[in-house]
Amino acid sequence: MTRPNYLTPEGEAKLKAELEELKGPRREELAQRLRSAIQMGDLSENADYHKAKEDQGFLEGRIQEIEAILRNSVLIEKTGSDVVSIGSHVTIQEEGFDPETYDIVGPTEADPRHGRISHESPIGIALMNKKVGQVAEAETPGGKIKFKILKVE
Repeated sequence: MTRPNYLTPEGEAKLKAELEELKGPRREELAQRLRSAIQMGDLSENADYHKAKEDQGFLEGRIQEIEAILRNSVLIEKTGSDVVSIGSHVTIQEEGFDPETYDIVGPTEADPRHGRISHESPIGIALMNKKVGQVAEAETPGGKIKFKILKVE
């Protein structure tokens, strides 16, 4: 069985927009490039043709990937709970450091540099099902870290 892809409404909208772009303008642009390359004649030595075919393979692969993600997606809604779950907005503080705020999302939308961490990441795993005031411990590539949960939204 395929595991679900957890997506926020924003993440789902971004994927749908990308899919629309790929299936429409990008696919048409590639088809035009292929037609032009074919009209040049001998395909065995036609670099434009081979590059367009390669690009077409990547494009179709990405379309299939997005369709599979959307087909197996579970929409994350804000819970309003005081327990950390997928969709929570969490503020944590490691001792001696400034507080940090993260959105807990599925792996498809994870972007740690922009404060979006996967519920499957070491910190995400440590946070899941914890409440404000609790201390969580995560085993990260840089070693073990402990942090206190200051706020869950």
